[in-house]
Amino acid sequence: MDNEIADLDARISRLIEAFAETRRANGELTDRVARLEADNRVLAEKLATAVARIEAVLEKLPVTEP
Repeated sequence: MDNEIADLDARISRLIEAFAETRRANGELTDRVARLEADNRVLAEKLATAVARIEAVLEKLPVTEP
């Protein structure tokens, strides 16, 4: 009986450690996702600006007939 209790105690301890590690990893991933989403928004804005500038330049080019 004592052996079964010790085994159960060890298994519960491992489960608690695994839970804590998973929770820590989840927090890190949540932070990383937030940073990447912010980076993505910045890059999308830069891309939109670049597209607008290119379109403005293209509108200024003369149209030539083939």
